[in-house]
Amino acid sequence: MSRHPASFRDPSGFLFWRDGVLYRQVNESYAEDYERLVSSGLYQALTGEGLLIAHSEVEEEPYRPGTAHAVLRPDQLQFISYPYEWSFDALRDAALCTLEVAERALEYGMNLKDASAYNIQFVRGRPVFIDTLSFEKYEEGEPWPGYRQFCQHFLAPLALMARVDVQLNRLLMSDVDGVPLDLTSRVLPWRTKLSAGILMHIHLHASGQRRLSGSETRPGREVSERSLRGLIDSLRSTVSGLRWEPEGQWRDYYRDSSYTERGFSAKKDLVGRYLDRLQPGDVWDLGGNVGIFSRLAAGRGAHVVSLDADPACVQLNYRETVKEEANVLPLWADLCNPSPAIGWANEERDSLLARGPADVVMALALVHHLAIGNNVPLERVAALFARCGGDLIAEFVPKSDPQVQRMLASREDIFCEYTREGFEKAFSDHFTVEDAEVIPDSERVLYLFREGSHP
Repeated sequence: MSRHPASFRDPSGFLFWRDGVLYRQVNESYAEDYERLVSSGLYQALTGEGLLIAHSEVEEEPYRPGTAHAVLRPDQLQFISYPYEWSFDALRDAALCTLEVAERALEYGMNLKDASAYNIQFVRGRPVFIDTLSFEKYEEGEPWPGYRQFCQHFLAPLALMARVDVQLNRLLMSDVDGVPLDLTSRVLPWRTKLSAGILMHIHLHASGQRRLSGSETRPGREVSERSLRGLIDSLRSTVSGLRWEPEGQWRDYYRDSSYTERGFSAKKDLVGRYLDRLQPGDVWDLGGNVGIFSRLAAGRGAHVVSLDADPACVQLNYRETVKEEANVLPLWADLCNPSPAIGWANEERDSLLARGPADVVMALALVHHLAIGNNVPLERVAALFARCGGDLIAEFVPKSDPQVQRMLASREDIFCEYTREGFEKAFSDHFTVEDAEVIPDSERVLYLFREGSHP
């Protein structure tokens, strides 16, 4: 049994693990608000609409019996992701979900007391609020306690992504409390002050923070419920008005690749056959691109984490996931610099690799980008894949392939070990080849590796 390292800031309760199951202890200090959440109908309304993760009250020994009011068993999530790994649309949808939860809470006489982006996770492309202890009784005249946090966790990064550069979402990785509003205000173009919402919630909010206490919207003044609803509506309108579109080239990525139509169809069939043989419960699709093969795996019952270093690919992948309600989680991740462990004692938010391993890893048309594009030796590529999961479906793209030739056109070929034989030898330290087939109309080879090296 162990207490979850990310769950220590809230005196209302915390998460803990026992026998591989995640539980939430509700402390006695939060008993009144917890019972109000359930008895008011708010819990039923939110869970019924898929806005709040459901839980069961269980007869389980509390982690700290002397302080416990109840023990909950929340629906177990298959993977935890963080806002600095989300696409633009995913972060925006998470923001809108948070505002919807805050507005619904007011309807039942409660207030959402915090608005952390880390309180959101994704299930089949839908954001869901996961912190059952974030609600408190609403008192007339109170401001929204989560206002400042919402602006720092959601609005600031969204505005920077939409109006400056989508890669500025990475600022969320440097501060677990979100992107500072004064920094955001300085970085945003002057013309953003012509947007009433950005002017109010970022520029003026930043300039007034020194006069504000905590998260109050107006120091020393009461805020009516009507004004509070108006604030939420203004934030919703501002968030909804922000957009980011990927470059058009990514919509036709596979059309511009080295595959013929027959070859690409054969590759999908072969990957499908390998997946049918493995029958994984969960898959990490490394270099998942726009998610075609991720959804192939999800269609066979796997939960798929689809990782790519290009934010345009992740954005398009997310949109397809939402449309199809696929069991795919598209994430923005660079394998050459994966998400680190951050926060208090470097334990609040796990590194990407610490959230594995998966049953199966897919690495399709990826190895040459790592080995040749980033100078990573094949044995290190193999070692990373082995850390990410058990069995492996990997594609070897030889130097004769047009894509590799383009990569080598402007640099010296120093990759003497980058051959099919060198590939198999490097991977044999961690895997055993079970099958290998050449993809039609190409010299690319698709491998099925089983976990474990030859004895």
